[in-house]
Amino acid sequence: MKKSNGEKWWGPYLWLLPSILLISIFVVFPILIVFRLSFSEISKAGVVGGFVGFKNYIDAVNLPAFATVMKNTFWWVISVVGLSTLLGFIIAMVMNQKFRGRKIARSILIFPWATSLVIQASVWNYIIKYEYGSLNSVLLNLGIIKEAVNWRSSYQIEFIWECAVGIFVTIPFVTFCILSGLQSIDESLYESARVDGAGFWSRLFHITLPLVRPSLSVSTVLNIIYVFNSFPIIYTMTKGAPANKTDTMITYLYMLNFYDRKKGPANALSVIGFLILCLCSGIYMITVMRKEEEA
Repeated sequence: MKKSNGEKWWGPYLWLLPSILLISIFVVFPILIVFRLSFSEISKAGVVGGFVGFKNYIDAVNLPAFATVMKNTFWWVISVVGLSTLLGFIIAMVMNQKFRGRKIARSILIFPWATSLVIQASVWNYIIKYEYGSLNSVLLNLGIIKEAVNWRSSYQIEFIWECAVGIFVTIPFVTFCILSGLQSIDESLYESARVDGAGFWSRLFHITLPLVRPSLSVSTVLNIIYVFNSFPIIYTMTKGAPANKTDTMITYLYMLNFYDRKKGPANALSVIGFLILCLCSGIYMITVMRKEEEA
């Protein structure tokens, strides 16, 4: 009997052991290494020296482009996550309705998310080219403009285009996350609400949003992590030019590490980014859980 109880107690942990080992090797262990390197002296050749305390963090914060990069990262995450969530929710509401060609529309919608981000960014680079871009060609042929427009006339506009591409490729992910939540709502709830005289907005705020909140919460947290760590779009479109004006934290620490060879500050910047993500995700999840408890 004792042997049976022992097997029952150890059983779940034995099943979880492969996953725990994989997570430890490929997630936890690298994070611990980066933390250690952020407090170590590292030469340009990558040779790890002794403990230097918070020197790497101080050097990272004092870098000339640090303030610009942090500001860009903030606006990049806020704009891409915010607008993709809003537009994704609207599209999910439409896709949840019954109409002819719905399956085809859903298939087309998944293409931007399924396609490589490098390919997406390269295509958009070609579309907005000044000399021979397809956007100018279409507008000229339609007679909307009389001469080619420089769609990349300043670094502010360059950054807006990066955000636009980020929103475009992120919308499908948000849409399908929310759509899964919408499809789990019992249609009888809407029918009862219509019988009671509830209009569209009343049904939206009292039925749809409360019941779709779990899916929305998961998609938002994953989206924040995904967008914050997004590298290909910005690197492919501008490489942070000019002078790191369009860089986010991820592209900047890459340039810092592999081009400028400032490996210590780059590791410190990685830890700062990790802590920011943990803080933002934690605050969001605590806020959502409190609202659910109050409800």
